[in-house]
Amino acid sequence: MTARPIRIPDARHPITTQHNPKRVVVKLAGLELADTRDAITLQEASYPAVQYIPRKDVAMGLLKRSDHATYCPYKGDASYFHLSTPDATLENAVWTYESPSDAVSVIKDHVAFYPNLVEISELSENAGAQS
Repeated sequence: MTARPIRIPDARHPITTQHNPKRVVVKLAGLELADTRDAITLQEASYPAVQYIPRKDVAMGLLKRSDHATYCPYKGDASYFHLSTPDATLENAVWTYESPSDAVSVIKDHVAFYPNLVEISELSENAGAQS
């Protein structure tokens, strides 16, 4: 059995994480899947930024664990969930790193949604307030 490579982010492949100061809301066809003020924005190399949302702020009852798994040498083993709503099931639409590498340990107990499958909005603090 060949060991999988483990890599540390560096100048050639940077990864940064930071608390997103905005409210992040995830919806599918108007159904709210997540709503948080505690999202972590992960920026990896030249890839688009990803919002990792605490499980406590996600409608976890709509997620069904998948058998699908992937490996990232920088972040570790990813597990996936199917997203099941009354209208549709989207396979492997959500992922999580349950035991992430030390470099990204802040995303433990968070999930991320594929942005091509759901609507992810970042709202300012006063968004939605009556004027």
